[in-house]
Amino acid sequence: MRVIILWEVNNLSIVLSLQGCMAVGKTTAVKYIQENAPYVNISYEFNTNIIEQIKLRGLNKNIFEDYIEIQKLWISKEIERYELAKGFECSVMDFGAEEIEFYTLNYPKTIGADWNVKEKLYPELQQLKDCMPDRILFLDASEQILRIRKENDQSCSRQFFEYHLQHLLPLKKSWFIGRSNVDVLEVNSLTKEEVGQKVKVWVDNCIHCFSK
Repeated sequence: MRVIILWEVNNLSIVLSLQGCMAVGKTTAVKYIQENAPYVNISYEFNTNIIEQIKLRGLNKNIFEDYIEIQKLWISKEIERYELAKGFECSVMDFGAEEIEFYTLNYPKTIGADWNVKEKLYPELQQLKDCMPDRILFLDASEQILRIRKENDQSCSRQFFEYHLQHLLPLKKSWFIGRSNVDVLEVNSLTKEEVGQKVKVWVDNCIHCFSK
């Protein structure tokens, strides 16, 4: 299939996002895009500065007041990241604003907390809604495949992997899969190269559709 890429559409800017569990292949896919689609800007999820601030302030995400302050930091960072992404004709994000919204509203559920996060962070969440990607690709894989890929990738410690897999991933699938702007790519039987190729086809198709 030949994809025709058209940009001359009122300074069109497209923001796309890859979703899924840790170790599913998002970073591998965006690296493939970076190497094979030079017309696409890649926005990686760099967390070091926020984590350092959280540690410096001694904030504990399992305490309500601290959790609110922590999520304010993440939301502010994501808004800045989105604004940078909008400066390009097409950006693909390794997790985007949708991830921050999901985590902000759902993490308390995983620790059995009934916190009124939505009310406490109402202004921030409203700002975040303006930063949502135009379309999301959810990379899906079985627990077995995720565990294998996690063990085979020593470049990341992924200390949060088991918690994410057991507590957050079921909520995440329910939250995202089925939405009108979310596509799903099942990657169980795909090699890294094949995942990258299929994600690139998805990106090119999104560019083509949004550029009409």
